[in-house]
Amino acid sequence: MRGVSRVPKEKLVSMIHELFKGQNEQLIEELIEDLPKGWERFDDVALLPLNAFSNSRWDLVNRETLWENVSVALNVKRLFRKGEISGERRESSAELLHGNRLDVERIEHGVNFVYRITECMFSQGNLNERKRMGDLDLSNEEILDLYAGIGYYTLPMLVRGNAKHVTATEWNPNAIRDLRKGLERNKVAEKCKVIEGDNRSHGNLLEARFDRVVLGLLPQAWDGFETAMKAIRPIGGILHVHGVASTKNPEEWEEEVIMRLSQFRRSVTKIDVFKIKSYAPYWDHRVLDVKIGPLSSNS
Repeated sequence: MRGVSRVPKEKLVSMIHELFKGQNEQLIEELIEDLPKGWERFDDVALLPLNAFSNSRWDLVNRETLWENVSVALNVKRLFRKGEISGERRESSAELLHGNRLDVERIEHGVNFVYRITECMFSQGNLNERKRMGDLDLSNEEILDLYAGIGYYTLPMLVRGNAKHVTATEWNPNAIRDLRKGLERNKVAEKCKVIEGDNRSHGNLLEARFDRVVLGLLPQAWDGFETAMKAIRPIGGILHVHGVASTKNPEEWEEEVIMRLSQFRRSVTKIDVFKIKSYAPYWDHRVLDVKIGPLSSNS
């Protein structure tokens, strides 16, 4: 989230003085204190924090007038306010305050993400992991992204990692719509197969075909382990397992990941582990990279 720079802050303060001209100074100071401490700025959009401008005192002016003036102060054409992320499909409830288009575009390290902001989420905190996946040389690899979303990892692997091919599975139709937009926007649609529905039901479409599998589901990807292990080629491959681990004892989560994967009778070796971001107090979003050994003749 980009902090409040001096110029927009000054413009927002001037906006308050103009809109609430004639009101007492105590109210003016209260509203200045209630200004958001930061926002996200991208495309022609400003995305305000949850509950920004929710003080009932703002209702002393017409809300449409308020949003128009905030947009001018922040030098954007569209203004949104964050909502809660909810449900199994991690759906956004971001609210359009000013403007008339819902699709937005973010550009990270040369990758274009296109999504409908009122229906799909985008996590700024995963930026470094998206970059890391794009930094890999994947030119000879067939990859499975089990929880593709709008293409958080699929797109960097294709655009920057030059993956040979990615199969992306996703069950949220809104995310699939936006994933396809991103594939077209980045001109990599011909190198990606999108499969809709619960990946546990895809059967032999995924079996024994992949060099690498991404399991980017929180809080845990346990339900995808069997699918992932069946999807890895008989000669072995790599898994990127995302999950939530205790800040005080992340090793416990790593051990559980390896233990659960080892039940499929293939060797599992830790390659590396990374902290992505804080998930909640005392809990972190982490990703564990593991090497899966060859399929034994007894398996």
